[in-house]
Amino acid sequence: MDDTEASAVIDKDGLDALIALLAGDGRTVIGPTLRDQAIVLDEVGSGADLPYGWGVELEAGHYRLRPRADGAAFAHSAGPQSWKTYLHPQRERQWTADVTADGDLVVTEETSAPPSYAFLGVRPCDLRAIAIQDRVLGGGPHADTRYAARRRRAFLVAVECTEPGATCFCVSMGTGPAAGPGYDLALTEVIDGRHHRFLVRAGSEEGESVLARLPHAPADEATAGAARTLVDEAAGRMGRTMPEVDLRALMGETLDAERWEDVTARCLTCGNCTMACPTCFCTSVEDVTDLTGEHAERWRHWESCFDVEFTHLPAGPVRASPLSRYRQWLTHKVGTWHDQFGSSGCVGCGRCIVWCPVGIDITEEAHALHAERAAGAVGEVQG
Repeated sequence: MDDTEASAVIDKDGLDALIALLAGDGRTVIGPTLRDQAIVLDEVGSGADLPYGWGVELEAGHYRLRPRADGAAFAHSAGPQSWKTYLHPQRERQWTADVTADGDLVVTEETSAPPSYAFLGVRPCDLRAIAIQDRVLGGGPHADTRYAARRRRAFLVAVECTEPGATCFCVSMGTGPAAGPGYDLALTEVIDGRHHRFLVRAGSEEGESVLARLPHAPADEATAGAARTLVDEAAGRMGRTMPEVDLRALMGETLDAERWEDVTARCLTCGNCTMACPTCFCTSVEDVTDLTGEHAERWRHWESCFDVEFTHLPAGPVRASPLSRYRQWLTHKVGTWHDQFGSSGCVGCGRCIVWCPVGIDITEEAHALHAERAAGAVGEVQG
């Protein structure tokens, strides 16, 4: 917690006022809501849409809502979606092509104006995931201009974690439970004998401007101290850990480990982990046409490295076996991602564990690989 940041305290009415203020500025406010027996991201019209009084029960391959007696709005772990659903949509049209009456072909690039989002309830792990996707999709000589345009217009309201789930391991990845840089406003929910309130900190000039327009009370030491304690305590209650080793080296030195056979005997190669992951970014394109043949469109959509056709070449797929595809995903996520983008691609959110239909646990696999290497069963792979 940065004591130099502008901070204040708001109550539940103040949170409702924040939503109204952001919407009044022309932003589409997206936040956690209850739907289909899950806490999912959707448009939020007022504070009444938030999941007050609901938490979640998480385990490998298991997700269930549970009621909370304290009425907390944000005491739940990451749900099935991440913010990439909005910044890097599952399906997006790239261009259209039409044959004119004169027989000419006219190609029109998709240039619709990007939406202006306000994301309410961004977990610290997801805040890091957005920063990672900023480097992957928004940087370099071949930046995704449409991603960059959506990202520039997004206002981020982070919420620090005070109750991690059984599948969370953000401490191992250095991504939480305290909010790191990148937010416009950060909230810490405090519920005690005094009242239900939120410590609010501004992390940008735009955040300071919004906070100044928001009905609030000055931040008091009792609230700030309670917020610090809640976040510190959450750091000691992580449900999962990664082994305390260089994961990049571990992946590179265990490419021939027997553990890969074990995990891929269970893996369905369904790609759920890549769809739920907040940093996986792979896509493919699809060209479609109408029945007349005079109108065509190109659409980009999410793709998964677990799909055998993803690496298909004229001679066949590069990674034909489930083992090669699972190993590619895990070694890239926590290993060679460093070589490409300068950081791990894993933020410790635990979604891949929860939403794997057979309960494969990325942390369990990393520990197993570490144990096999430590036992001397595998050696360093050269080249």
